[in-house]
Amino acid sequence: MKRMLMCFTLVFMALAVQAQMGDKMSGGVEKSIAGMEQQWVSAAKMGNPDGVAPLLADGFVSLNSDGTTPNKSQTLAMIKGSKWETNDISDVKVTTFGNTAIATGAWRGKGTQGDGKKVDARERWVDTWVKMPGGKWQCIASASAPAKM
Repeated sequence: MKRMLMCFTLVFMALAVQAQMGDKMSGGVEKSIAGMEQQWVSAAKMGNPDGVAPLLADGFVSLNSDGTTPNKSQTLAMIKGSKWETNDISDVKVTTFGNTAIATGAWRGKGTQGDGKKVDARERWVDTWVKMPGGKWQCIASASAPAKM
């Protein structure tokens, strides 16, 4: 009986340690995704599509607040040549679901996009990130909507 109780206690302790490690690991993923979101907006602010390209999956698709649905190459082309007075994100929250993460936040932009379109907007956005087979996280989908902030 004592052996059984001791085995049960050891198994319980191992499960508790594993649960704590899982929490710490997901916190690291959340910080990593938030950092990649910041990398994305910083590169976009500089009109640098090469800084954004590795963050987007080849099959990336976006739903912009104007209703357009650019793919990865169209998104990168829009970044190229953009001129921003303001291009900032805030209120970034990341939630993980296994190998998927959902990031949400707010965006404020004022300037000119690469296509010459003038922008003065505030938006809310949601990005879906997936841990790819090689272990690298990439954004597979993004959507934004106008917001009053």
